[in-house]
Amino acid sequence: MIQLSDSDLRRAAADGMDAFINLFADAYLGALGGTLTADNMALLSAPQHTLLAYRILRDELMEGGFCQLIQNGWGPYILHNPVARALREWGIPAVPAVLNAARRIYDQHRADLERERSDDDFMAMYEQYEQFDPLEEQFLDAEEEATEAVARHVDQHLGDFAEVV
Repeated sequence: MIQLSDSDLRRAAADGMDAFINLFADAYLGALGGTLTADNMALLSAPQHTLLAYRILRDELMEGGFCQLIQNGWGPYILHNPVARALREWGIPAVPAVLNAARRIYDQHRADLERERSDDDFMAMYEQYEQFDPLEEQFLDAEEEATEAVARHVDQHLGDFAEVV
């Protein structure tokens, strides 16, 4: 189990919901050696994977949208795992709806979305896959409330996410 100190948790909570979520996600990535692979996935529990996936989703969509998320190799991890279902169970309905719609686009165009691209070709993806735009806007509109709800869920179920020492 991932261990976090009580003082680090208190400091992160005082710094806000983003810092709180990042504390856990950073600890998970540290335990994974900085990279998630098929060999180390079993080191994290389902709730830990969901939290890590939410942090990756949030960071990627805030910076570059679904095209960037997929080009950075996160498509299968975010869209082909039960992230949407888990977030719905956590009481965060807006994000699962976005993920389910994005998955349909991803599944329909997966080979093209995942292919290697030059920087120019990558930038052209944003015009080619404009159907992601409204989903990204929906996520951005719901992000603050969703992040707060994720942080609250983690706080209420700390034992599922880390051992506090």
